[in-house]
Amino acid sequence: MRWSGQSEDLIAGPGANWRSPAEIGDFETTPTYAETLAFLEALESASPRVKIVDYGRSVEGRPLNLVIASRDPTAAVRPSKPKGPARVLTQCGIHPGEIDGKDAGLMLLRDIVYRGRDELLDGVDWYFVPVVNPDGHERRSAFSRPNQRGPAEQGWRASAQGLNLNRDFVKLDSPEMRSIVALINQIDPDLFIDMHVTDGLDYQYDITFGFQDALYSASPAISAWLETHYRRAVNASMQRRGHIPGPLILARDDRSPELGLMLPAFPPRFSHSYGDQRHLATVLVENHSLKPVRQRVLGTYTLLEASLAVAASELVSLREATQKDRIRRPATSILTWDLTEDPVRHVAFQGMASEFYDSPASGGREVRWLGVPAPVVQAPLYGSRPALTIERPLGYWVPVSEMDVIDRLARHGVEMTTISEGIDVVVDQIRFTDVHLATAVSERRVKVAADTSRSESRQTHYPEGSVYISTDQPLGDLAIHMLEPACPDSLFAHGFITGCLDEVEYIEGYVVAPMAEEMLNADPELRRLFEEELARNPAFAADPIARLKWFYARSPYRDESYLLYPIGRVTQTR
Repeated sequence: MRWSGQSEDLIAGPGANWRSPAEIGDFETTPTYAETLAFLEALESASPRVKIVDYGRSVEGRPLNLVIASRDPTAAVRPSKPKGPARVLTQCGIHPGEIDGKDAGLMLLRDIVYRGRDELLDGVDWYFVPVVNPDGHERRSAFSRPNQRGPAEQGWRASAQGLNLNRDFVKLDSPEMRSIVALINQIDPDLFIDMHVTDGLDYQYDITFGFQDALYSASPAISAWLETHYRRAVNASMQRRGHIPGPLILARDDRSPELGLMLPAFPPRFSHSYGDQRHLATVLVENHSLKPVRQRVLGTYTLLEASLAVAASELVSLREATQKDRIRRPATSILTWDLTEDPVRHVAFQGMASEFYDSPASGGREVRWLGVPAPVVQAPLYGSRPALTIERPLGYWVPVSEMDVIDRLARHGVEMTTISEGIDVVVDQIRFTDVHLATAVSERRVKVAADTSRSESRQTHYPEGSVYISTDQPLGDLAIHMLEPACPDSLFAHGFITGCLDEVEYIEGYVVAPMAEEMLNADPELRRLFEEELARNPAFAADPIARLKWFYARSPYRDESYLLYPIGRVTQTR
């Protein structure tokens, strides 16, 4: 379906100065990383309003560049912002095939410098990352995203490590995401915008965006600000320019949106949920892959333009909401969520018409989108409800042996106290049961799951170099999610804390068998439990090794640390 809108006036046509690479290619192409940096370096050389900062290196050694557009770029580099301008951080190309944000950003920077849009810097400093994943960006191909309408060549979704970087916000396995989180810690933005192009079903919206829903938010004041101030301003700006903005769209069935939409509680591996956990106003933008790239880029321009304006005009209320959430300490912590069986509400949905046909290739019924707007319907929206909750802990003890855990916490900026001599502390520790390892690798890791319902109050020794993490801090909610093993993006779930799952010590059968016989004769209750297990579990009964291990686990020779989560929880009732 062909599109035209008032935002086409933003395009610098043939003969104009400072045309962006995308404009030169009539939006059918996107510049290489070197061409992108060359354009930005030319802007920097020509204008005191633009400064480029190297904030890291990719796996393959490419520079990770941040562009600062400000009335005073030198001051904007400084990490603190006591009462300064609004700070808006925009990242593009975390999925490099979804590169509309980069091309829109180059146009907007050019217009700020040369086409009279410098008023956008009144009261705001803009931090613009053109490509988070330059290695994936340079793995360009005409065959990267077959479900996306342009540009002609697109980057690859994953990094050079094969990582989906928008799943790496918590575990920080990649230098690219370590650098982004360090950047967030340094500049402490007021507003963080993550630019994508979505897949899935067809609908009328060309630009959709959202954030962690207020129903699930760890930052309810920020979510309310985003829904009222931010969404209202951005929607109005985009509609004036001829675009159709919409909320994040996830269907229960991409082939049949009439079955309902979904907006679940997202885990913090994703940018907008990560921002929610650390109480940073974060917006996830998903342009529509079936809309022409020209339309998508121009829509992105209007969204960025409006974002800078609303951050400046509503800065006081945004910082008030942020501070309110950063000092919030809820009495309970929600560790896991379940999908709701009933809709949480109904929302207006502007879909596109479709039809089904019999496919000789798949042998089934496939959907064909017709490019014609369908009537607006009130669609049921399914969400999440709390599943596992705990009383908010006072803090956690992490032993020095869990070096990766301490490293990841520190990289996120979580405050911790490192002890200079060992200490004995009474803590609650989880004793795992029913441990399962994933059957396939995901993001270079084997995921781990376990029953975490058993907890033991113990006096545990934490050696010199161990750390204490108080949850009474701005990143306390993030620390809880990282350290509670039941959480979907906990460091345990990602396979960081597996030493306790490996039973290293053992005992020979010729030693265990007579010892077990003595245990049976001396303890009638143990005999009863053993006989019950034999009757209940025929496989156990037929396995001599399993039977002897059963006795070993109940003997004084057992490894006390086996299946014992080494991180201790300090509770409110301690």
